[in-house]
Amino acid sequence: MESGSPALPIEHEARQGTGDLQVLSPRPGGPAERLARLLDGVHPAAVFVAALIAGFAVVAALSIGLGLLVTEVLLSSGGLAADDLSVVETIVAERSPFLTDASDVGGIVGSYILSAIAALCAIFFAFRREWGIAAFAAFVPFVESAIYRVTSMAVPRERPDVIRLEDLPADASYPSGHVAASVAVYGGLVLVLGSRIVDATARRFAWAAAILIPAFVALSRMYQGMHHPLDVTGGVLVGLAAIVIVAFACRSAAAASTRRSMY
Repeated sequence: MESGSPALPIEHEARQGTGDLQVLSPRPGGPAERLARLLDGVHPAAVFVAALIAGFAVVAALSIGLGLLVTEVLLSSGGLAADDLSVVETIVAERSPFLTDASDVGGIVGSYILSAIAALCAIFFAFRREWGIAAFAAFVPFVESAIYRVTSMAVPRERPDVIRLEDLPADASYPSGHVAASVAVYGGLVLVLGSRIVDATARRFAWAAAILIPAFVALSRMYQGMHHPLDVTGGVLVGLAAIVIVAFACRSAAAASTRRSMY
């Protein structure tokens, strides 16, 4: 988290319209600045952690509540459960050796590769002393994973009643962790760093990738019989929530750093 003088160039670049820094810089009078004011005198790193914990607690409760609404109410009434399973059955019916190999790639893209990308980004920007971006890259997969795990434990749902291609706990269908991680990491990094891509075509390609990769991961997980469409939707929401939480924590730390530099 920024401390002392590094906060000043961040504010300057944000005023110049640098999109990635606008995402991670506090809005004057906004929630991040109010939190920093409330915790006046607290080290920016501690403010970051406080914002992270508070955001996680709120979103985890909301995610669990939504999951229970889906599993205990929506799927228990009407034909929604049958429709949810029918989509997976339709996808599974198209299985072939090529598509199975492709789904394996989707699983890797939604797990190991994104973890490596997030770690490399965190290290790279830490060496450049761009602490806000480094913190975002390091913590967004961690927060996503934490929300996913508490939600899946509190909201048990059986995986689709089809032949599954992975041996994972059968009652952890909701939400999709792979999809949540893909949205959080790929979408989050493009949101934060997209403005640094000068070429407009390349920037559009980056945004297309940030959308298409999670979609590919979602189709792969349903193809493998691991999740229903509603699980995928829950994963998208978890991923988006992780982006919001970590961005807010980075903003709060930046606001606290600016306040410290004034004394």
